[in-house]
Amino acid sequence: MITATPLDLRLVTAYVIGTSSLLLPVESLMSSALLFQMPLLPRETRPPADSETEITPPLRDDLARLRASLAPELAARISSASELARTLQRRRRDEAIPTTIPEVDRLLEGGLPRGRLIEIAARRSTGRFSIALSTVASATSSGDAAAFIDLGDHLDPSALEIAGAELSRVLWIRPRTVKEAVTSAELLIATGFPLVVAELGVHPLPGRRVAEASWVRLARAAEGHGAALLVCSPYPISGTISEAVISGQRGRAAWQGEKKTPRLLTGLSTTLRLEKHRHRKAGDAVMLRLLMKEVIR
Repeated sequence: MITATPLDLRLVTAYVIGTSSLLLPVESLMSSALLFQMPLLPRETRPPADSETEITPPLRDDLARLRASLAPELAARISSASELARTLQRRRRDEAIPTTIPEVDRLLEGGLPRGRLIEIAARRSTGRFSIALSTVASATSSGDAAAFIDLGDHLDPSALEIAGAELSRVLWIRPRTVKEAVTSAELLIATGFPLVVAELGVHPLPGRRVAEASWVRLARAAEGHGAALLVCSPYPISGTISEAVISGQRGRAAWQGEKKTPRLLTGLSTTLRLEKHRHRKAGDAVMLRLLMKEVIR
């Protein structure tokens, strides 16, 4: 006979990644809709102090005795599960998330660094939106979840899927103002998303300008949780807290066809320039060329 054990009910914060790209208004994200009650495992029962039950020594004591019995060179190679987890976490934080666009990765020395805020300040027709989609596709294809904050309401899930993203790993947020976008990004980072992309749309941005203290708090949240944060805006907006800022010049269109024959847009070329970087000299520039299937706007 199976006896049911009483379970504690506690509030647990959770984020949802659906079977397809999830459309979620920012007011729902900021409300208690994401708080629900779920049963937790029963607490471990401990024997009373005067019990004669033999208690197994902690694993770290066994590990210490094992290391003491081995030669120093061998003992240094033995790690506990918690030590291994911390080592893997540190290595993961050192890894960048590539955008899979060679020109952008070259400017950022491999991609978006985890725990840092990277800003791309460029107006429309510069390939900025394509870079954002490519970054989300890179993260989700490697098994990470990604959040896409779409202030300009320009995202088409089919375009994201064509770029190579796994929609089941993407959370789509549609805020109404810049302040809501920044608040959403901070909440998503605290929830545990490894990549957050904030696409702020085109000029003029809706809502009042966000105070620099809000950007500082957002960057500190990304650093504390080891999340990569990409902010795409029509002009520099994050202030001095960003790790790197890339600007884009107005793109030049490439057309197919001559004289009176119908002309077909075949591509877009633009110049990307590294305006700022905390750990290297700025000023490097690359030419970005996108084929028509890669040009989003």
